[in-house]
Amino acid sequence: MTPKCTMERRRRVTMGRGRRRRLSDRGIQLIEKQKGRFSYGMMERQFHRFFLEAARQPGVTGDNLKVMLEKRLDNVVYRLGFADSRSQARQLVLHGHFTLNGRRANIPSRLVKEGDTIAVKEASTRNEYFKRLVEEIKAKTVPAWLSLDRVKLIGQVVTQPILDEASFKFDGKTIVEYYSR
Repeated sequence: MTPKCTMERRRRVTMGRGRRRRLSDRGIQLIEKQKGRFSYGMMERQFHRFFLEAARQPGVTGDNLKVMLEKRLDNVVYRLGFADSRSQARQLVLHGHFTLNGRRANIPSRLVKEGDTIAVKEASTRNEYFKRLVEEIKAKTVPAWLSLDRVKLIGQVVTQPILDEASFKFDGKTIVEYYSR
């Protein structure tokens, strides 16, 4: 076993460390779809239903899908700054801490419309989390399509979501290609 030995000179390739295969177009589309699903915390059936609804609407399907995902109640709660993440916003909505137009709202996938008002319930304002939120929300920024009263913890949907403002981690066109197969 000298340095000239072929066994020593041979390149050692262990399992899984070889050359990676190039992803197929279908694989890339699947990854983009999964990014969209996971970033909004949705299961496949619900995400597919949102896609079908976006496809029925006039306009670009990928943009319609993005707008619909942004208009979900749990996402609006997150964008208003009432929660630190979408999953936390989803849980706060599920636990019934918010009202939509003065009525109890505990369905995170509910779509909001222009003019809708989202407010923290009166009973929830006594909760320690929301007492702390009143102090922390002053530093948070709100998208232009939403307005927020930082003292009363009341938010309102002013217009449709603006796609240029939202930072999407996925490509809507690729998702359309995935489902159009």
